[in-house]
Parts: sequence; structure tokens; C-alpha cells
Amino acid sequence: MSPALTAAAAGFGTGLSLIVAIGAQNAFVLRQGIRRHAVLAVVGICALSDALLIALGVGGVGAVVVAWPGALTAVGWIGGAFLLCYGALAARRVLRPGGALLTEGETAGSRRRAVLTCLALTWLNPHVYLDTVFLLGSIAADRGRLRWTFGLGAALASLCWFAALGFGGRALGRFLAKPAAWRVLDGLVAATMIALGTLLVVRA
Repeated sequence: MSPALTAAAAGFGTGLSLIVAIGAQNAFVLRQGIRRHAVLAVVGICALSDALLIALGVGGVGAVVVAWPGALTAVGWIGGAFLLCYGALAARRVLRPGGALLTEGETAGSRRRAVLTCLALTWLNPHVYLDTVFLLGSIAADRGRLRWTFGLGAALASLCWFAALGFGGRALGRFLAKPAAWRVLDGLVAATMIALGTLLVVRA
């Protein structure tokens, strides 16, 4: 295997290991995939955002981000508050289910809300900067002239994961056609969001 292919494969594996863990962003993408609502937009936002953050890390911005802890603290407070609010809304849906899986009648407003929520979940999470920018950037730096190849592999891993999560979630639609199933899903989403939001606020 050529050095470039080895670097790309290493980047793919490293990137995948950092994003596969269950988190607020993954839970949201899965929920949108199951609902079959704004999936392409959500997957595109997540993949492009990761690609940009990886490029910043590979380009050396990671050291600057970590050197300014005040920025991470501010993002922690804002992101934590956002996750707590989103978790509260999910918990409210558990107590007041709105019905079965809805795939039709989605409005432009709801699509805009999905896009804005996805952007917030992506960019208001300080772990994104620590993991994607600093950690991946540091690992990529060890690759020397092949660091951009490593970053390309990591970006490809992100694209593959979010596409699988979003479009693969459609296959679960028929199993979640009942309100009871959605209450379970929203319960898991609420628990994830509230736990992560609390953790961010405490650390901030």
C-alpha cells in the first residue's frame, strides 16, 4: 500500500472513531433520517462542517483554538444551554406524543428549523473543536507532507457516516410508525441531549 493510501486510510479510521460515538448531532441526524425530513440538507451540513473543521485543524488552527480557552468556555455555555432546551423539547414529546411517524405535510418553516438546529448542534459543541480541529489536526501533523491526505480520509469518513446515519435511518421508518416507538426514541434523544448539555455547562 502506498504512503498516500496508508495516510488516507489512517485518516478514515481516526475520523470514524471520533464521530461514531452517540452524541447530540448523531441523534438528530438519525431522527431526521427516520422522519425522512430534510435528510439531504442535514447530512450535507454535517459532512461539510466536518470537512471545514478538519481542514482548519490540518491547517494548524487547532493550536490557536486551544490556546484561547475563553472561546471554548463561551461555546460550552451556549452549546450546553441549547442542548438542555432541545432535550426538554424531546422530553415534552415523550409526555405529549404528537402521533406516528410523519413524512408528509412538512412545511418550509420546519425545514428551516431542521437546518438551523443542525447548524447549532454542529457548531455550538466545544467537543467538535477539541476533537475534530485540535486532536485530528495534531494527529495529521505527524503525517508531514501527507497531512492533507490524512485529512481527506477523515472528511470521507464523516461523509460516509452521516450519509449512512441519515439515509439508512429511512429503513427504520416502518418500525417506528407507532407513537409508542417514537416515545422511546424521543426519550433516548432527551436523555442524550440533557446529559451532554449538563456536562457542557458543568465543564464550562
